[in-house]
This record gives sequence, structure tokens and C-alpha cells, in this order.
Amino acid sequence: MTVLLAPLRVEAWALGARRTGMGVRTAGFDGSALVVAGLCGAIDPTLRPGDLVVASEVRGDGEPVECATELAAALGARIGPILSLDHVAGPEERASLASTGALAVDMESYWLARSAGDRPVAVVRAVVDRADRRLLDPRTLVDGPKALLALRHAAPVLRAWRPLDSEEQ
Repeated sequence: MTVLLAPLRVEAWALGARRTGMGVRTAGFDGSALVVAGLCGAIDPTLRPGDLVVASEVRGDGEPVECATELAAALGARIGPILSLDHVAGPEERASLASTGALAVDMESYWLARSAGDRPVAVVRAVVDRADRRLLDPRTLVDGPKALLALRHAAPVLRAWRPLDSEEQ
């Protein structure tokens, strides 16, 4: 199983994972399953910094990619769609995206999940900014560490994940 972290070095520190880079469109990895982990922005207004979201599917510029959700119970995470964009979405755009049913927005998960091919994929994101705030809001200095700490606590669960249909058991 491979854990990929996108995109920041500090996220990689939190999980002890391999870093990919912001806006990545493809990634090579080994293993019979893939976990994509990192930070996200909330679309759902009930999400708070430090909350974890496990994607039921990731959406991008093509067909959605189904994701494994069994990690959610062990992580105490919300389950729902995550939308990947090629830019940072501000509060106004996130408010308009709420009608899509997506819980959160990021910049890599969709394209990384597509790179997995037929392998099982799990996507776990920690909320860094609320739906009504910009990423560059001064409050992110306080809220950002909450998200990183949530990833740090999630790391052992992510590393231990063995999907039911994975041959690597």
C-alpha cells in the first residue's frame, strides 16, 4: 500500500508520507492500494478546522472516482464527496459548490486517484479552513495546526489500512 501526501512538506511531516506536489496530475506509486492524504477547504459549513473527511468519491474534470470509506469509522471522519479543482477556491465559490453535495475541496485527490487504475483508493483530508473563510485568513495561523495535528493522529490508521479486495493482506 502506498500513502501519497499532497502537496506540502509540512503535511508530509505530519504523516511521514511521500510528497507529490501541488496540482499534480499523475503519480507513479507501488503497492496494491493507495491512500491520498492532506489538507482541504470546507464546502460544508458544518465542517471545522481539524475535522477529517473521507471521500466516498472524488470529482474532477472527468468521471468521478469511487473511494473506499471503511477508514472513516476508525478516524471519526465524515464521509462524502471531495471536489478537486485546479485553483484555491474562496468562500464565494465554495458557497456555490455546496449545491453539488461535495463536503470539501482540494487540488490533487481526483488526479491522484485516477492514477491508481484498478487499485483500491482511500482519500482522507483534514479541514484547514472553514467554508466561509479564505485560506489566507489570519485565523489560518491558529486553525492550520489543528488540521496538521489531525493528520498526525490519523497516520497510524492510514498506514495500517488493508482494503478487503487488496491482494496485500
